[in-house]
Amino acid sequence: MNRIRTLIAEDEPLAAEGLAEWVEQLPQLELVATCGDGASALDAIRRLQPGLVLMDIHMPGMTGLQVLRALADDPDVAAPAVIFTTAYDEHALTAFELHAADYLLKPYTHERFVEAVDHALQAPRGQALPALEAVQGDEPAGAAEPLSRILVRDQGKIFPLVVDAIEYLRSDTKYTAIVSKGRSYLVRLPIAAFEKRLDPGRFLKVNRACIVNLDFVEAMTPDDSSQLVVQLADGTRITASREVSKQLRADSI
Repeated sequence: MNRIRTLIAEDEPLAAEGLAEWVEQLPQLELVATCGDGASALDAIRRLQPGLVLMDIHMPGMTGLQVLRALADDPDVAAPAVIFTTAYDEHALTAFELHAADYLLKPYTHERFVEAVDHALQAPRGQALPALEAVQGDEPAGAAEPLSRILVRDQGKIFPLVVDAIEYLRSDTKYTAIVSKGRSYLVRLPIAAFEKRLDPGRFLKVNRACIVNLDFVEAMTPDDSSQLVVQLADGTRITASREVSKQLRADSI
């Protein structure tokens, strides 16, 4: 059996030691290096070309996110599968497309670790690392590809939600509720952060606080003020703004 070369990037000695023990217990993994800061992790990844990286986000010198940005600009490095291990959830909640197979929020169990490794080993390799321009909620570049997934948290776990399964997004000034399959996930980003990163052929911003997935729209009917009311498959009704209502009428056949 070909063992997956595995690198640990963790600045807390006890956490690094515990991870190393767990890695060595898995016959499919081979531990090739343990690094205590971001710069040495970047150098080791470039030299050793591991297939799996277990990386903390907050490390001296360079963060785990900065390491990934540097790898994204290096055409000589094949993209490793990455599992983030961190005590902070804000990066998962605000990141758009981290090149991460999973996100382990400390403290996590051995069972959760094994689950993350199994997930990571199923992830495709050899593809270019995507840009991470929106990790801190910065305005994304205009040429960025539409989102394919959004990291959300539910019952203590953080996982990628497929964008195509999102029915609608509703927001106030700081938070956005993402609704999918009857569940609502609260993300600490304003709706404007999603607007430019969603496929405009599928998602429509119907008013200042709401974006709907047209795949889940059953009908649009005018109300007493001639504004269109968008009815979704789950029964949700959302009133489009006057400007959007006018545009939808103009675009209709």
